[in-house]
Amino acid sequence: MKIATAAYPLDFFDSWAGYEDKVFRWVDEAASHGAELLVFPEYAAMELATLDGAEVAADLEKSLHAVSDRMADANALHAHLAREFGVHILGGSAPVFDGGARPVNRAHFFAPNGKADHQDKQIMTRFERETWGVVGGGPLKVFDTALGKIGVLICYDSEYPLLGRAISECDLILVPSCTEALSGYWRVRIGAMARALEQQCVTVMASLVGTADWSEAVDVNTGMGGLFGPPDTGFPATGVIAEGALNEAGWTYGEVDVEAIAHVRADGVVLNRTHWQEQSPRDGDVTYMSMQ
Repeated sequence: MKIATAAYPLDFFDSWAGYEDKVFRWVDEAASHGAELLVFPEYAAMELATLDGAEVAADLEKSLHAVSDRMADANALHAHLAREFGVHILGGSAPVFDGGARPVNRAHFFAPNGKADHQDKQIMTRFERETWGVVGGGPLKVFDTALGKIGVLICYDSEYPLLGRAISECDLILVPSCTEALSGYWRVRIGAMARALEQQCVTVMASLVGTADWSEAVDVNTGMGGLFGPPDTGFPATGVIAEGALNEAGWTYGEVDVEAIAHVRADGVVLNRTHWQEQSPRDGDVTYMSMQ
């Protein structure tokens, strides 16, 4: 299959039609290049706050509510485009108030057959928990699709190996990200590459890029798109299937063969995924030796 993963810049919109046109153009471009799975980044939906004006977009708390209120319409748009173009789409994640006092960080997933679901972020960064008040959401999910089994680890979640292990059935793990600094981008990228190594699967990282000086939350963004696999049989020696250019907006495309994932899991040079359980009880049985 061909996968398209976004380095996505945020825009200020004066009308819903402007947002609708932007998303249509992005999906149209990826589909015209033969992509079957499109991945947008974490907090890409924050640009929806601009539809309520500059004052709302610049206010952290007001912007959370404004975006959440627009997600039903945004989801309907993405669902329509998935059906129209015959593609699977992971939409940009958004703060969503879903019955709780505080929002979750939620990415919606759309199939071309009309089915849709979502994945919530599990572990919040310091900014999310201390400044935004965003909280962890519902459980991890495995989406069984026509393209294979797909999971989602939103940004910081990709840095936790036990979360990756929980969805070890997945052929693809999608990693939508939003990182301000180059160091943040590399933390998430290293996490994504580590999860691909450990579970012998393909990880797909999408990034916000550029500046959005109308927002306190997502004002500076650093990153690029990338697809990563285990550096083993059937995959590049570096583990890098494809990568974009830093902070250059656009799609990064990569070809992924699900049969290659099955093969490396069954008969790779190493078998990290199979040997995972051999860490126990070794991980709890450490002998301390004084060398002073």
